[in-house]
Amino acid sequence: MCRRLWQEWQRGQRADPRLHSPVTSESRSDSLAYALAGCATVLRHQKNTRIMFLASATVMVAGIWLEIELRDWAILALANGLVWVGEFTNAAIEAAVNLSAPQLHPLARLAKDVAAAAVLLAALVASVVGALILLPPLLDRLG
Repeated sequence: MCRRLWQEWQRGQRADPRLHSPVTSESRSDSLAYALAGCATVLRHQKNTRIMFLASATVMVAGIWLEIELRDWAILALANGLVWVGEFTNAAIEAAVNLSAPQLHPLARLAKDVAAAAVLLAALVASVVGALILLPPLLDRLG
């Protein structure tokens, strides 16, 4: 068992992704440029990112207005980041599925539906986290 794991690990170490990709980054600045281009593409072409941006901004404004503590900011940032990472991952999965299965296929649909469900789950968790952190000071402020 351990020998097989070691052999698989070594095989993975020999696999050079640059040999199998038509475009690779030659520098850190190229990698950053590709990441920023991906970010711009998602923000421009994914409809739900506008809603997510509005929700993120609303949470930030509420946090500032309610003067929440640093620990609460960290938790909100993690929850918010989880949703954004989910959305970006969902967009990547959708693009890869569309490329690999241009015709409708049940497994392609399943992959896209599950990726979308992951974003929904992340958004629901972030909503609960936001409510737990923001509602008590909001009720104090309003009451």
